[in-house]
Amino acid sequence: MKYIFGPVASRRFGMSLGVDLSPDKKRCNFDCIYCELEAAKPVDVYDNPPEADEILKEINEAVKKYDFDVLTITSNGEPTLYPYLDDLVDKLQNHKLLILSNSSTIHDKKIQKTLCKFDIVKLSLDAVTPKIFKKIDRPHKSVDINKIINGMIEFRKIYEGELIIEILVVKGINDKEDEFEKINGILAKIKPDRVDISTIDRPPAYNVEGVSIDRLFELSQKIENQHIFIPTREKLDFKVENLTKEELLTTLKKRPFSETDVKNIFDEHTQRLFNDAMKENLIEEVWVGGIKFYKAIV
Repeated sequence: MKYIFGPVASRRFGMSLGVDLSPDKKRCNFDCIYCELEAAKPVDVYDNPPEADEILKEINEAVKKYDFDVLTITSNGEPTLYPYLDDLVDKLQNHKLLILSNSSTIHDKKIQKTLCKFDIVKLSLDAVTPKIFKKIDRPHKSVDINKIINGMIEFRKIYEGELIIEILVVKGINDKEDEFEKINGILAKIKPDRVDISTIDRPPAYNVEGVSIDRLFELSQKIENQHIFIPTREKLDFKVENLTKEELLTTLKKRPFSETDVKNIFDEHTQRLFNDAMKENLIEEVWVGGIKFYKAIV
């Protein structure tokens, strides 16, 4: 198949059947330094697009063959540049739909209307400082970070599905506390359902490095009042130790922890307090995008 890949097991969304809207070449208005695709000049137009029915035909064949949790619309580039996206999505409403976007077009009212048809929308926000944004995402000259931020805020007001913001951290670029403090302020205005913080885990287009998983957890402490998910298969040195019951509840109220976080980060003492608080109904389970979080309700 040309447009279909997977299903693949996603750490964030369960079994995902992928739909690549640009399988033949990279079409993107970013040239991110961490991208796994080859470096390419950013473009703002999708040239020679296939008809929506051509892609739909493959999707209909694939759904008969495979079991999956979510149908993921993506691209070798930016899927919202595909000019027939709205038409395609209209014909897929009987599936749970996820789109992975770099956020570049989120200020466009037509794009917002299309994205409202998705069950889950994941938008990238690697930086909010213009200089850092340009350095890490290397956008087309037409893309402006302030338009992206304002577009996200406006989109959240009309979008009723699950909005996930992803921050990908690159060593020496956007891995400073002050940038995360600024991102925290913007996230408070966007009000996403979940924030994913990740780093480079595949060979990048440029000579750059990711940060450690422990560093991701350190930076995540600058993000308040959000459901934060840090995908990892590594053993962590980062620990939350010897909390009092009050400190535990304050922590989980300020920053809900995922089920994986609770297992990997709490020491034995804090884990016992956590279990006791669960029995006392002081902590509630919250599911966001297929991830279980624990949040204090006092």
